[in-house]
Amino acid sequence: MAEVLVVKSKVREYAKKKKMNLGGDAVTALSREVARLVDRAAERAKQNRRSTIKGRDI
Repeated sequence: MAEVLVVKSKVREYAKKKKMNLGGDAVTALSREVARLVDRAAERAKQNRRSTIKGRDI
């Protein structure tokens, strides 16, 4: 995946609040996970004959 789906600075800031550092590959892995969640949510919305992903789909 070439496109980053999360804001790196926000993720890094959140990790710092947890007193953790963020590895260079963490943002890429997180983006892949977000894409997987959206893909699953889109399928669920389609199964329910909707073109809008809602919170309950996630």
